Amino acid sequence: MAFEAPGAEALDYSPCRYGSSRLLFRGPARPLAGAFCLALGGAETYGKFVERPWPVLVEDALGLTVVNMGCMNAGADVFLKDGEVRRAAAAARLTLVQVTGAHNLANRFYAVHPRRNDRFVAATPALRALYPEVDFTEFAFTRHLVAALAARSAGRFAEVAAALRATWVERMRALLGLAGGAAVLVWIAARAPEAEGLGTDPASDPLLVTRAMLEAVRPAAARLVEVVASPAALALGTLGMRHSALEGAAAAGLPNPAVHAEVADALAPALAALL
Repeated sequence: MAFEAPGAEALDYSPCRYGSSRLLFRGPARPLAGAFCLALGGAETYGKFVERPWPVLVEDALGLTVVNMGCMNAGADVFLKDGEVRRAAAAARLTLVQVTGAHNLANRFYAVHPRRNDRFVAATPALRALYPEVDFTEFAFTRHLVAALAARSAGRFAEVAAALRATWVERMRALLGLAGGAAVLVWIAARAPEAEGLGTDPASDPLLVTRAMLEAVRPAAARLVEVVASPAALALGTLGMRHSALEGAAAAGLPNPAVHAEVADALAPALAALL
């Protein structure tokens, strides 16, 4: 088996841990004391393939430390269960919470890995009863599972989607509630939030999240900032992203530096007003 060695374009994310946390965050580690802001979210917050992701750009604009605790493929569960994240959120002046998909959450139909929330662990008896013909050993990732269930039966999947959406609202309210200072909900996507969402289309990230869900959790946040990537930024593709040849497809599905700049440009004035 051949492996591609990291090339000159590969980024050093300086992975780090805080305190007793078992989660690896993008480094270098920042002080969790004094005045700081905290950024929580998935790959769009972590800044995969991007040298200066939006938390860094927001820090530059505000002149206030922004601690990046974004995790690859995270759902709200990974943050709610981590003591160091909870302590950081309680101490931060502002806690910025990216809107993540509803599929990466443990729910009444299936369990996910506690730290890699995109990993499907097991179907519950309720899901096995709803889809008795499905062999759940075929699935390793939640996105694959959700897409397959939707394709097999739109009617039955509506019940699964309703459960995922209800769970998302519950967990996001809890996550926003961790903030000791003001909480800010951040939508980062190539589309605006819609009334019904776009089902399981991978391009519809955050998966299964609708306008109604955002409005349901909106009272728990001081501000909702919606950033829809511009056509001009999206047209740049992976320009400015640093990745190996084998990572090209993965990079194409994530925000490029131009999108990160748009996120920072939208957040900076909103956060400055709160500060």
